[in-house]
Amino acid sequence: MPGLSTFTERTMSKSPAKPLTGAPDHPEGAAPHPRILAIPAFQDNYIWMLIDQAGRRAAVVDPGDAAPVIGALQARDLDLAAVLVTHHHADHVGGLATLRARFPAMTVHGPHNPGISGIDHRWRAGESLALDGFGARFDVFEVPGHTLDHIAWYAPRLEGEDNRPVLFCGDTLFAGGCGRLFEGTAAQMHASLSRLAALPGDTLVYCAHEYTASNLRFARKVEPDSAALARREAEVAALRAANRATVPSSIAVERATNPFLRVTHPDVQRAAQAYSDQPLADAAATLGAVRHWKDSAH
Repeated sequence: MPGLSTFTERTMSKSPAKPLTGAPDHPEGAAPHPRILAIPAFQDNYIWMLIDQAGRRAAVVDPGDAAPVIGALQARDLDLAAVLVTHHHADHVGGLATLRARFPAMTVHGPHNPGISGIDHRWRAGESLALDGFGARFDVFEVPGHTLDHIAWYAPRLEGEDNRPVLFCGDTLFAGGCGRLFEGTAAQMHASLSRLAALPGDTLVYCAHEYTASNLRFARKVEPDSAALARREAEVAALRAANRATVPSSIAVERATNPFLRVTHPDVQRAAQAYSDQPLADAAATLGAVRHWKDSAH
């Protein structure tokens, strides 16, 4: 199993991300959950902070940098109770040691990868983590593709006024895209994305990067006649013009606009085959072709 890596989709920078302004106004039922806050980090990362029902403690997801996490906790007078990790890349785990020193009682949950130091409890597919006081039980999915150790955390509901399902999917599923295949295969990524695509449509998709605008520009190359994509691209452009996050998305939005979740759609298959200039045997091969196309477009 791979150890800690500094290899990320984009170059990491210690420069803090530009603060977000206001509360993102998301279309199509994907308004952010009121107990989940975005902590911008590096150039385009999001560290997600889930606040407990009493408003006194927090859990964070993929803290690649400790400083913005500590700042967000101090600003809200919160204690750090737990950390959820999705995979071993440094922009997702780089802040663990500093956070441990600052909050020694916190519990860190992550995948079965001994190369990630500081994990207290390692989780496998089919297991569930109940976070005491948070009104949440997270099911663990193994979603290899981007990395071999990648897991996702799925809560079928968060107790309280807003009980929509929530998915923390790291770098597997992005709004409008998917993670690069640094370690896994196209077949693995297709199986992982199919598992996530089968979740309820109102599931909030909390991915780890602000890649949505560039992902949708590419998606329009794959499906240039898609009205759903045209609407989504306009919505995202308006959010970014206002310096607002485009995350979360929803599973329903991704099914309609994300080419990597649409590899069985005839339009996507035709576009992938035209790009590849050769027959594609199945949906996994189509995903591999679309992923290669996107990688080549950068």
